[in-house]
This record gives sequence, structure tokens and C-alpha cells, in this order.
Amino acid sequence: MGRNNVHLILRTTGIHMVNLRSVDLNLFPIFEAVYEERNLTSAADRLAMSQPAVSNAVARLRSVFNDELFVRHGRGVFVTPAADAVYAKLHGALSTVRDSVSDTRSFDPKSSTRSFFVSVPHPLGPLLAVRLRRQLATAAPGVEVSFSTRSRPVEQEQALLDGRFDAAVDWLAPGRSRFNEIALFEDAMVAVARQDHPAIQKVRTKSDLNALDFVSLRPRVDGETRAPGIQEWLRLKLNVVLEVSEFLEVLVIASQSDLLGLIPRSMLKLARDTFQLRELRVVVTARTIPVKLFWTASRASDPAQLFIRRQIETASHAVTGRELR
Repeated sequence: MGRNNVHLILRTTGIHMVNLRSVDLNLFPIFEAVYEERNLTSAADRLAMSQPAVSNAVARLRSVFNDELFVRHGRGVFVTPAADAVYAKLHGALSTVRDSVSDTRSFDPKSSTRSFFVSVPHPLGPLLAVRLRRQLATAAPGVEVSFSTRSRPVEQEQALLDGRFDAAVDWLAPGRSRFNEIALFEDAMVAVARQDHPAIQKVRTKSDLNALDFVSLRPRVDGETRAPGIQEWLRLKLNVVLEVSEFLEVLVIASQSDLLGLIPRSMLKLARDTFQLRELRVVVTARTIPVKLFWTASRASDPAQLFIRRQIETASHAVTGRELR
């Protein structure tokens, strides 16, 4: 049981606060059993413990909560008002822990109600979210997935480490920590312009690009230029006259002006079909931008996490038109 839950139990019941480092959390299932059985021997049988061991645990619980909790009466025990208050909070917390452990050991997508949170700074994030929700509606109807699709995610690394994010889809490694990862697909930067832009017919070499004005996504973080498929574009020193926060803005501006847009190749279908933009036929680099799925080692072997990562992988391949290996 989480230490924050224990703090909540102690605070809301009016019991004096204690140093949790001195508390044996194994005492709480024993408290639960004695409270429900109203008998130390029955609680011991239920827990596969000896009756003296349960009695010793009850004595230690008195010290933790500064209350008798259980008063012997005949062959059983009465519970005190403090015990009622503790049980009201403790039982739900223990049930949550048991459900989590059970779901981890034997995950059934069809019946699970697990919730996940995925960060997708890649511009295909919204499309990936829609595709993943469609898959889960059939494969795991009770599973809920929430998304962050911000191009500039705040504290993504810490959110993964803290467990607030279950996984992240990105072309940048999230921070300096080491994460597990798999490659989802290879992306690349391309230049696009409105379909009647003169550059569509005139630009054929890299040097031709230097005479044009561009709209581009501003760098998300320091070090983003390490992506190999971005470095070659930066070396051109293009005339970027406008920087924006989202790739969708790049598409809008390029479709409504003489500015050329720099976008990931994975967005070309959206650029063509929705914004009537066309790719310039110029080869800048053969180097790509690997887009990866990241997660922490602590989530590596959880069957539920394995399931959701496989679903993300499948959805990303569907959105980018790539065949699943």
C-alpha cells in the first residue's frame, strides 16, 4: 500500500501522525482481518498465521494508531470508533492494491478497466490517439487511455519516472535517464508548399531552397538537433521567417501564404488531403528521424503494459501506413 494512502488514513481519522518509516505495512491486512472477523483466532486462520502472532500485531497497531482499536469481549472483540474510521479508509486502499496486483499478474483485455496515460509529442499524436481508441473499443472495451499531444511536453522525463505517463512516442529520448525503447517507424523532414506555388516546379536542388522563406516548428528543447534527419536541414541555414508551436500551424500558414513549410514526412498525407499542399521534389538528405516508443524498466514486464505498448505499435503502423513486422 502506498505511503500517501497511509498518511491519508491517519489524517482523516484524526489519529496522530507518525513517521511511516517506523510502520510495518504488513500490519494493515491483519487489522482488516481482525476487524472483519471480530475474532483473533478466526483472523489468524484466514491469514494462515498463529493466534499469538495476530495478537502481537494488534498490540503493535495500538501503538501506531494510539488507540485500543479492538477490545476483547468473550471469545471475540469489539471495535472502537477509531477502528471504524480506520477501516473505512483502509479497506478501499487495500482493495485497490489487490486489484492492481491481480490485474498485473493476469491481465484480461476484454474485462480489464485499467487506465493508461500516453505522451505523444510527435505531430501524429491526435491521429494515433483516434486510431488507438478505435482498436481498444474492440480489443479492450473497458480500458481507458488518456493522451498528452503537446509538441513541447512539460517534464516528460519526470512524468515517466513518476508513473504519470505509462509510455511516450517521440523522436527525442525523454531526458537524460535510461528508458526501454523500440523503434516504431522512420520519419524524415520534407518541404511543402501550396499546390500553385511557383517553387513546386522550380526547386530541384538544395541551393534552390536558399531563395525561399519558410515557416517551421520552433525547437522543442536544447539538443533536438541531434536527430540525424534534422541536422542536414539545419546545415542549409534556410531563411525561417516564422516559427510556430505546433505542426498544424505550419500546415495552415503554408497553405495560406507564400511561405514553405517544413514538416515530417509522416504528415504528408494530411498535408495533401486536407491542406492541398505538395512536397518539393528536392533531396536534402537520406538520413532519417527514428520515432520510438519509450517506457520505464518498472513497466517492462507488466502484462497490461505489454498489451498497451503492442496496441500503440499497431496503431502507429496503421497511421503511417507501415506494415507491422
